[in-house]
Amino acid sequence: MTEAASWQKEQLSKAYMLAVATQGGYTIAEWNVDKDGVDVTLRSNGLMVDIQLKCTHGPRKSRGDFTFDLDVKTYDKLRDPDRSAPGYMALMVVPPKLDAWILHEPERLLIACHAYWAKLQDEPSPTGTTTTSVRLPRTQTLTTVSLKHMFEVALHRIRYGVEEGEAVT
Repeated sequence: MTEAASWQKEQLSKAYMLAVATQGGYTIAEWNVDKDGVDVTLRSNGLMVDIQLKCTHGPRKSRGDFTFDLDVKTYDKLRDPDRSAPGYMALMVVPPKLDAWILHEPERLLIACHAYWAKLQDEPSPTGTTTTSVRLPRTQTLTTVSLKHMFEVALHRIRYGVEEGEAVT
C-alpha cells in the first residue's frame, strides 16, 4: 500500500466536491490558479459559494471536532467581509493508505472519505502570523443539505447585507 501524494489528495477532494455538488444540482467551476484562496466555486440560480479544499489522513481533533491549520493569507481572503461570494473551507478526511480510498463493488464505486466544512467569511482576525487554526465541527458534514445551507447564507447576504459586527451563520 502506498502513501498518497499531495496532488492525489487534491484530486480526491475535487472528485468528492463534484459528486456532492452534482447530486445537489449545483454547477461547479475549478480555478487553475489558487490566487484568491478558492479551489472551487459553486453556482445555483445566480448565487455563488467559494470553497477552499483541503485533504488529510490525520486530522487534529479538539474537543471532538476537527481543526486544521490554514495559512493566514488564504484565511484572510476567505474571511473578507467584502467578498461577493461567501468563503468556506472544506476538509476531506481519507484513510492513510491510498489503496483504501476507493472500494470497488460489482454495481458501485464507493469513495472511502468524509468531509466537513467551516464558514470563514466574517470570522475574526487570525490568531497566528503564518497559520491559523480553523475549527470544523463534526456536525458540519459536507453534504447536499449543507451546500443548500451555504446558498441560503449567500442569498441572505444579498437580500439583507451584514451589519458591522454581525455574524452570518
